[in-house]
Amino acid sequence: MKRKFLHIAAFIFIAWAATSCEGIEQCKYCRLVETDLITGEVTEGFETEYCGAALIAIEAKGPFITGTTKAEWVCR
Repeated sequence: MKRKFLHIAAFIFIAWAATSCEGIEQCKYCRLVETDLITGEVTEGFETEYCGAALIAIEAKGPFITGTTKAEWVCR
């Protein structure tokens, strides 16, 4: 009986340990915010969740200007 209990407890522990690593990866919601440099009008895109390498790439981008529009990524 003790051996059966030990096997069940070990299985539950291994199942828990295998899924506990999911929370390690950092994720944030980011959106592209565009500002018209002439009128000052601000347009915000939809938020999308970025994790891992994709998040690092988004956060590494600084503001950029295209024509009369300044765009930058904003994450929360």
